[in-house]
Amino acid sequence: MSALQTIVRLAARGDGITADGRYVMGAAVGDQIRFDGEQATILPGPNHVVPVCRHVPECGGCQLQHVTDADYAAFVIDRLARVLGPLMPEDVAPVALSPPRSRRRASLRAVRRGGKLLLGFNSEGSHRIIDLQQCEVLRPKLFALIGPLRALLHKAVAEGQGAGITLTDSEAGVDVLLANVRAERLDEIERLTDFAAAHDLARLSVEGPDGVQTLVEARLPCLTMGGVRVGLPPAPFLQPTEEGEAALVAAVAEAVGGAGQVADLFCGLGTFALPLSRRARVQALDAAGPAIAALAAAARLGGRPLAAVHRDLFRRPLTPAELAPFDALVFDPPRAGAEAQSRALAQSSVPVVVAVSCNPSTFGRDARILAEGGYRLDRLWPVAQFRWSSHVEVVARFSRQGHSSP
Repeated sequence: MSALQTIVRLAARGDGITADGRYVMGAAVGDQIRFDGEQATILPGPNHVVPVCRHVPECGGCQLQHVTDADYAAFVIDRLARVLGPLMPEDVAPVALSPPRSRRRASLRAVRRGGKLLLGFNSEGSHRIIDLQQCEVLRPKLFALIGPLRALLHKAVAEGQGAGITLTDSEAGVDVLLANVRAERLDEIERLTDFAAAHDLARLSVEGPDGVQTLVEARLPCLTMGGVRVGLPPAPFLQPTEEGEAALVAAVAEAVGGAGQVADLFCGLGTFALPLSRRARVQALDAAGPAIAALAAAARLGGRPLAAVHRDLFRRPLTPAELAPFDALVFDPPRAGAEAQSRALAQSSVPVVVAVSCNPSTFGRDARILAEGGYRLDRLWPVAQFRWSSHVEVVARFSRQGHSSP
């Protein structure tokens, strides 16, 4: 019989790692592992808990539902420390962890095979759909639509055909966008409009080759950001939980401090720009036209000192000369990070740069670029709003050498 080995840490994707570097899916730090060839038997340790969802480990959304909250928080910090290396600051805020059943937006897939409609998330590492019967991360209001949507799409989707479903729980009600679902014939349109009425949807839209068509808008989906109500375009990018957004906004506000002129790059709908505009003049830039239009309209109605600018910052990053007027800058790029913009920032004189990231790897790259340009990473605020996943978010404050942090 082989000797027991102990899990000493968690890998970036959530697998447990033994001291000799062997990976074990579903293992927590402190678990004992008995190997029989490639087969691993887990003897649970003090950090191992029983997953609450029946779809673990097949569903790819919750790789870490088997670890305690304390161990999960330790995983988040370790993930950042390994990426940053010597740049890791001593000043790290406690991890902000979103509660179960708090996810207010979700993208799901559906496919009809063998006369059955499967609807859910992809399984871990594959395109196979897990037909959701339980979900401990979605808001109950969104999960309650899974069964009715399954019945709707069973009639609307042909055998072998797939469809996409984007759900957003807004302050005005649920917004649904269906992709690859026909809405041309009268019976197809009536089936969808009847569904929207029966479930009191705020809006229902379909996306096809010609773009997005809204079939029903009983109420404009909206969210309040920084005290200003923002109308949402279909399938908007939002922070996935209200609690996570609040943690990120609070961290950004603290990092920016009393800056009077602030730039918000990759601003989206104004998650940070609108709260910051309460006490600063803000220039907000993004390549997403519908989001910029919604932000501009909201800022006008709210009377905020905010200029919303449509600009592709990957192709045309702000130059050091354009950055010169700002006292602080916030950037929240997609998972690819903001390498070109970071290089321009590294040559700029902006006193405080606040990076918001959803990808530790590209965040680490951009952080090194800023550090090489003379910035000091002096504080981190880790956020885990994709609860039980290996997805890590962070707010980081970089200060120009010689500038005192707020």
